[in-house]
Amino acid sequence: MKASLLNFLQACLSSLRDLLPIILVVAFFQLAVLQQPLPNFLDILIGLLLVVLGLTFFIIGLEMSLFPIGEIMAHALAKKGSIFWLITFAFCLGFGTTVAEPALIAVADEAAEVAAEGGAILNNEVAMENYASGLRYTVALSVGIAIVLGVLRIIKGWPIHRIIISGYMLVVAITFFAPKEIIGIAYDSGGVTTSTITVPLVTALGVGLSSSIKGRNPMIDGFGLIAFASLTPMIFVMIYGIIVGG
Repeated sequence: MKASLLNFLQACLSSLRDLLPIILVVAFFQLAVLQQPLPNFLDILIGLLLVVLGLTFFIIGLEMSLFPIGEIMAHALAKKGSIFWLITFAFCLGFGTTVAEPALIAVADEAAEVAAEGGAILNNEVAMENYASGLRYTVALSVGIAIVLGVLRIIKGWPIHRIIISGYMLVVAITFFAPKEIIGIAYDSGGVTTSTITVPLVTALGVGLSSSIKGRNPMIDGFGLIAFASLTPMIFVMIYGIIVGG
């Protein structure tokens, strides 16, 4: 019991250390540059404590659950020897984690509000909800396909740099045809997909799969799936903008 409590306190101190640069920057600009006291100091202090605890529990949860689940599933599917089920699992994992990604939900809702205010869509709840949902599911579909591509790369041993370079060349080409209102959202969508839920599971999948396949190196072949997950949403969202924009 004491050992567990000590480990938890050490994890909390580690989280506080990670947040310390942000705290120092905010404090410096507030006190030295703006020369004003922090407003609602007690609320900020309580909020900081909650952030430290939340980050600590999140990291512990990753180590206890998400990373092992991804690796165990990848090992089991690789040993089963069924490419179909491995590809299906990869797609469902990418699609499901992206749909549930809080950052994507927030960006999609904000994009819908801005689109309604700018006259790109009707300014009512139904239109905004449809726009946000369409954006979310488009990104989720793209990430699902990206993870499938990443899994095939690990299985076949394809060089990652050729795929990434080709993908960004396609991004640049589609940019010339996409509506200017969707380009910024498309570029941002590549970043918001690789956040708290998607990254741990996808990384664990890549490392677990490369560890299970003979001739693959987890360090060389296990990583890179996140790069695909960041790339494909830009392509799919711009295509979505072209279709929606007529």
